[in-house]
Amino acid sequence: MKSKLLAVIWLLVGLAGAAQAQSQIIDDTTKALYSPKTTLQLYENDVLEGRYILQRIDTSINNMQNERFWYQDTAHYQHLGNVGTAAKPILFRVPDKIGARLGKNVFDRYAYHPHRINYFDTRSPYSHIYYIQGQRGEQIFEATHARNITPRWNAGVAYQIISGNRQIGPGLTNRDGVLSSQAVKAFTHYRSENEKYHLFANFTHLNHEQIEFGGITADLANLFLFQQALTNLSQASTRELRNNYHLLHMFKLAGENLKLFHSFDWGTQNDIFQDDAIPRLQDEARTPIFYPSIINDALDRTDDRTAYREMENVAGVTGNNKISFYKAYAKLRNSKLDYRSLATAKQDSTEFYNEATEKLNQLFVGGELRLMYRQALLSFEGEFQMTNDYKVGATAKLGPLQGRLMRVLRSPSLVEQRMISNHFEWTTNFNNSVTDRLEATIAGKLGERQYVRLTGHYNHIKRHIYFDTLAVPKQSQDNQQIFGVELQHHIRFGKLHFENFVAYTNTNEDPVIRIPEWLFDSKLYFEGPIFRRALVGQFGVQVYTPTSYFADAYMPVTQQFHLQDKFTIEPYPIADVFITADIKSLNVFLKMSNIASDLTAPGYFTTPYYPGMRTSFVFGIKWMFFD
Repeated sequence: MKSKLLAVIWLLVGLAGAAQAQSQIIDDTTKALYSPKTTLQLYENDVLEGRYILQRIDTSINNMQNERFWYQDTAHYQHLGNVGTAAKPILFRVPDKIGARLGKNVFDRYAYHPHRINYFDTRSPYSHIYYIQGQRGEQIFEATHARNITPRWNAGVAYQIISGNRQIGPGLTNRDGVLSSQAVKAFTHYRSENEKYHLFANFTHLNHEQIEFGGITADLANLFLFQQALTNLSQASTRELRNNYHLLHMFKLAGENLKLFHSFDWGTQNDIFQDDAIPRLQDEARTPIFYPSIINDALDRTDDRTAYREMENVAGVTGNNKISFYKAYAKLRNSKLDYRSLATAKQDSTEFYNEATEKLNQLFVGGELRLMYRQALLSFEGEFQMTNDYKVGATAKLGPLQGRLMRVLRSPSLVEQRMISNHFEWTTNFNNSVTDRLEATIAGKLGERQYVRLTGHYNHIKRHIYFDTLAVPKQSQDNQQIFGVELQHHIRFGKLHFENFVAYTNTNEDPVIRIPEWLFDSKLYFEGPIFRRALVGQFGVQVYTPTSYFADAYMPVTQQFHLQDKFTIEPYPIADVFITADIKSLNVFLKMSNIASDLTAPGYFTTPYYPGMRTSFVFGIKWMFFD
């Protein structure tokens, strides 16, 4: 895999370099005509809301070396210790989607999101190559190409690869892959000559395969002997396939004051969990190891599959002017979920499966209203599923101050309602859960050298649904409460910068949601011309650590993080030293990650029994071509 990827990279680099050498367009003063100034991007939601904002592409080197910024979601995540592995946000998020939904989201951050695609408007073909390679096999690659077919029609395509090598277990070699992920997006934007009609369309695909180890065995005497430690699973894997077709088009009936719009999404998500050697004790009962049970005890392997399909149509009206914005719409969602689990396997290779199907057709109505005057804003939004779920919110903003109030009432996900598997079977009858959130934020500059953003939040949850210590869904009968504060601070002393993110979360009134009480993420770096002004760069150190907490464990069968009360994730400062540089159209970084490994402690864990990466030398490039 790695050799093929490197061959592809060098081929693309060679072709792009040849094209740049042969076809770079210059004017009479020998200055390049095409650059980041002539390669612009926009988002469909901005156009829908009347903000046809063409932004320059991101050529910044800031955070390029930070692993959080290698994926589609840059929030802080708990994962399984390697790039591309199953992950969940560490800090609390208010649920966003109501109505029917599958509920398997651990690979979301690695997939292109069809509603957040950046479209382009280019005067010349634009391409970029993004490549990251780590000493221990961590690897990320993305190639993007976009060009205007006509002055009003642009199209592009991108291809992404994420892969990682095995870090734990006996027989470890540098070629043992633990993860292989491929993602594709193809996108186009068209606008009519009179600017009355806009069309955005994209196709996104994800093929994500993860080898499942189940973590290392709970042998505390050898807890940090990662390369020698036994793993709970030896022949298990998860594969997720996603495809989505998205279309949004709009027509101006009365300029920006009245527009008609329609969006269409057709998506599938297929998940396969297989284990060809179910671990058992060598006792008379053949007691299962790691799995809480085996439904079909005669089986020595597991083959569980779910296939979720969703079609969604949204039609509505919208409009805006200098002081207001409104939107009203109706949404129809048709969902279908097929379950398939291996039930018996006979000696003649005949196989029988347990199968079931769930179908849902749901109608929603929703809208939004905003009123703006100078630095003041007042907005209201809501979406209602007929006779069931809803979400509503209100926001008030005055200068640097902002307040927000939200309520979300939603039904359980399909996974929370029903599971058919060789290791779990349940059919629940949960009530809808309710989440209320009150949030206040102040943000702005303090003088010329400081920026501060302070957010306080309070969350109240009724009938919270979670996965318990046995990895099965439960509904809490007690009200859960979470409150906390998040601080972002950036101060500059000449060319020296100090950035901090601090989050405090109190979950004393919510024993079934596990979040570290404190989370620290600090970066100290020098930024400016280096090597006798030959290039602009950064040199610094970044340190990240949460305080100790009972982090959720991971169950690969259901792709869910669940409660556990036996393993404490201890504080461990993960320190990275890095240098980044901007050399015309080439951005590059070098990083020594986790430099404290083997110095302050023998290692650390990101999820119970899943150790984090040891010291690794990592480099990365982003090479942009504008013709």
